[in-house]
Amino acid sequence: MLLGLWLDQPMWLMVTLITLFFLLVSTVMVAITALPVTRPTFLRVVDGVVPAFFSSISILLALLTGFVANDAWERQKQGSRVVEKERANLIAAFDLSIETTSNMAGIRQALLAYTETVIADEWPKMADGGSSSEPGGAALSNLMRIIADPALTGEAGAVAHTALMTVAMNLREARGERLALSASKEDDSKWLTLIFLAALTLVSIGMVHGDKHRAQILTLFLFSSAMIVTLSVIALHERPFDGPLAIGPGAIERAKAVMLAHQARQIGASAPTPAAGGEAAAVAH
Repeated sequence: MLLGLWLDQPMWLMVTLITLFFLLVSTVMVAITALPVTRPTFLRVVDGVVPAFFSSISILLALLTGFVANDAWERQKQGSRVVEKERANLIAAFDLSIETTSNMAGIRQALLAYTETVIADEWPKMADGGSSSEPGGAALSNLMRIIADPALTGEAGAVAHTALMTVAMNLREARGERLALSASKEDDSKWLTLIFLAALTLVSIGMVHGDKHRAQILTLFLFSSAMIVTLSVIALHERPFDGPLAIGPGAIERAKAVMLAHQARQIGASAPTPAAGGEAAAVAH
């Protein structure tokens, strides 16, 4: 819940919040080691502690950071692959409907209607809350109903009809994967563990350099800056279809443009040319 609330904020506010967290922990460590009231007690507590004792914390932090980053990047790449898969199947279904000998104008109209619904209705809803679109589901169901009509087997042939059904099922599968990625919730446990380990690392840095305030402040600043940048970049990729780096409907829009171009070429090829029309009129006279 806390992670979702953080990720829902604008980019500048996300960076500001994580910066305030690191600034707070660093300020507390500097104050404990510098104030006359707490410094003697601090020095007695850390007496005999050597930097090597804290290496395990930094190793755990590095491993977990790599794991969380890999998970976020993998989700982003998977989202891109699913969208490209959906685009390819849209074009394939449209081309198959053109190349068959039977009239499949209904399938082409259903494909264009589904594409338009995904772009105009379903994508904004995914970016807003990750939910699917009822009009998008209805448009896909209508397309599946038209393609699954047994009469197409006799009109287009069993091979063409089977190919269309296969492409339609692949399209449905790609949409399902896209919606599943969009609706999946963040894992708060891994992020809370990551923040906890980062705070422990700040504490260990402050303890190791407690007797040298300039070195302490410098190391705390450098580590905090590195973690703020790293965590912010990872957070940008946590949600594939939301945020500043969200995957947009560009691939689906390109598929729509290709389908409209193919449809225009088909209409132009089937229309009689002026020369042909003139020859026909001369024969009639």
